[in-house]
Amino acid sequence: MIHSLRAFRHRSYRLFFCGQSLAVLGNWIQYLAMSWLVYRLTGSAWLLGVTGFAGQIAILVLAPFGGLWADRVDRRKLLLWTQAAAMVPGFTLAALAYSDAVEVWHVVVMAGVFGVIMAVDIPVRQSFTPEMVPTREDLPGAIAFNALMQNGGRMIGPTIAGVLIAASSEATCFLVNGVSKVAAMVTLMMMTVAPFERPRNPPSIREGLREGIAYTWNSVPLRRLLPFVALVSFMASPYQTLMPIFAAEVFAGGADTLGFLIGAAGLGGIFGMLLLASRKDVRGLLNWIAASALAAGATLVVFAYSTSLALSLAAIAVVGMSALTVAMGVSTIIQTIVEDRMRGRVLGLFTVAFLGMFPLGSLAAGAAATWLGATHTLAAGGVACMLAAFWLWRRLPELRRHIRPIYVKLGIINE
Repeated sequence: MIHSLRAFRHRSYRLFFCGQSLAVLGNWIQYLAMSWLVYRLTGSAWLLGVTGFAGQIAILVLAPFGGLWADRVDRRKLLLWTQAAAMVPGFTLAALAYSDAVEVWHVVVMAGVFGVIMAVDIPVRQSFTPEMVPTREDLPGAIAFNALMQNGGRMIGPTIAGVLIAASSEATCFLVNGVSKVAAMVTLMMMTVAPFERPRNPPSIREGLREGIAYTWNSVPLRRLLPFVALVSFMASPYQTLMPIFAAEVFAGGADTLGFLIGAAGLGGIFGMLLLASRKDVRGLLNWIAASALAAGATLVVFAYSTSLALSLAAIAVVGMSALTVAMGVSTIIQTIVEDRMRGRVLGLFTVAFLGMFPLGSLAAGAAATWLGATHTLAAGGVACMLAAFWLWRRLPELRRHIRPIYVKLGIINE
């Protein structure tokens, strides 16, 4: 069997991949529809930033709690609840939009509600992967295909949303997202996984969080890599929030142009995850992470100043590929070296570093774009990513010294 596809020999993972692919597709359809609706109603870069902030801020605050719950409760049952809850924002916005009663504050509030749900869902979903794929050598491929699923949705979802908005309205996009969660729930109910073993005498919530933070801080690889992911995410993620400005003002386009731009980033992310899935193991992954951060920064600067749609599509595809390779490369290392009992909490902190920086980056980008302009804002983020890459290059020997003994213990490399 091709090593990059070995995760699919596990039935539960096949079901998970199919159901979650549809759910993620619905998420991205809704995301573009919300962004376009806010920009159509207001034309405000600031409100685009506020909407992005509202949709992600809960991840920054609540993801560590989601990781803690992932270490304490049945992850499959918890995912069923989060998917059921995720229907609410989509159906609510669809009803408001179909009745022509939707206002900007409705979108912001529902973005916030959806963010709370995702703050629990994401670390639980990430920590659930080893239960579906219990064979360690199959795990890197599963992690890569999880990211591939996300970027498949990011590539296809905005394009579908653009078509739906042009043919109908944003309301249809919201309805589609609500329906997509049904498929995710059905596949979760069809899975067969090992019974969840509840930890004996679990610590209090406060002590459990403290234990997870202390474990992360005392691990040099985690202490270095998580802030690195946070910085790259903070500086690179604003391109998603500011994309409607480039679509409408730089390229004089509409929702379809916006869909193509975001879809190009998703296509780049798919290519990056295919490359990541093609790797046989985690050795050498640190070099990929540093090189990807450098590429993300450089091409973000190119995109910021490009006036050619073709060049911009190519540049943003490389940004999408490189930024996701940074995050998923770090996620792969984390899920390889972290102890099973701490996986949920560490992945909760990773979620804060990766996705939790999106709201702060969105809010900062909205404010900076109002003052400096969207072009200079993205260019500054690109330069910061390149500087972060050079910082990581200098620390690779230190990271290897600390990771190598763990790889030897796991049998990944010979002593």
